[in-house]
Amino acid sequence: MAIDATILGAGIFGLSCAWAMARRGARVRVIDPNGVASGASGGIVGALAPHVPEQWNAKKAFQLDSLLMSEAWWAEVAAAGGGDPGYARTGRLQPISDAAAEALAADRAEGARHLWRGAATWQVEPAPEAWSPGTPRVIRDTLSARIHPARACDALERALDAQGAEIVSTGPTSGAVLHATGWQGLGTLSDAQGRTAGVGVKGQAVLLDLDRRDRPQLFVDGLHVVPHADGTTAVGSTTERDFDDAGTDARLDALLVGARAAVPDLAHAGVLQRWAGIRPRARSRAPLLGAWPGRPEHFIANGGFKIGFGMAPKVAEVMADLILEGHDRIPEAFSTAGLAPWSGAD
Repeated sequence: MAIDATILGAGIFGLSCAWAMARRGARVRVIDPNGVASGASGGIVGALAPHVPEQWNAKKAFQLDSLLMSEAWWAEVAAAGGGDPGYARTGRLQPISDAAAEALAADRAEGARHLWRGAATWQVEPAPEAWSPGTPRVIRDTLSARIHPARACDALERALDAQGAEIVSTGPTSGAVLHATGWQGLGTLSDAQGRTAGVGVKGQAVLLDLDRRDRPQLFVDGLHVVPHADGTTAVGSTTERDFDDAGTDARLDALLVGARAAVPDLAHAGVLQRWAGIRPRARSRAPLLGAWPGRPEHFIANGGFKIGFGMAPKVAEVMADLILEGHDRIPEAFSTAGLAPWSGAD
């Protein structure tokens, strides 16, 4: 059977793009020597949270579209293969520290009314008595959602299998080739163009034995606290540009101490899992999408960094548009068009 598209990398961007193409009838092969979600996509946090509704730009608009399409998109994945990605649009609470912060939050609420097109709200309200970020008043947004990253990738794997796609550890490439190869792929791309396309940034997170499955996620002191559907709660993550290895260390211990101080409900929850991974951060901090300049029939989808799962549904659909139909809907801010032509390095 002839293959229409080969996807290199079985993380969230690779699997999502494979699914978007397979559901349109393309014959797809995914190749990853380490298996599905073996890198940063096999994580535990899964906060699908929007950027603040102000200073609007193409990145924020793209993310909004992707977050709004996520519920139906993930439901289709679940129905196709029977896997459960753990998706739910449960919202998010953030603390308001003082009068100035409340005034800023009120301004952003007005921005959300205009920019979010009535599809979700950003509002100031009294903090709930339980499961609170620790201040009398909070911001509640109804756009934020949760997903379980590793289980979402498993759900995509199941859906692809049901669609007849191949997922293999090794094999030939044929048809269009999509490079969704994470932080190592950004290194390869940097070498090819002779300047930095992106880097790997380490993150650490912890999974706790605490069931708050119907509560909103919290964002406090720079940390995401995400209750999952399986009765666990994830807390993360660190942001480490400099690191010696990919494992967990004392920074995760400090993260947990800080989270327990900020959210009293976490104080006595047992630790189920300690996790660390290296996330791909493109130079612009936005995803890097499009054709690989000077390398016909090769494409790039990389740089998800902290927002990869939230961006994945729309990333997948615009990459399928480009690869299968030649229709380029990629925002200029994300485009690979500014990259140097390929030097021949692999």
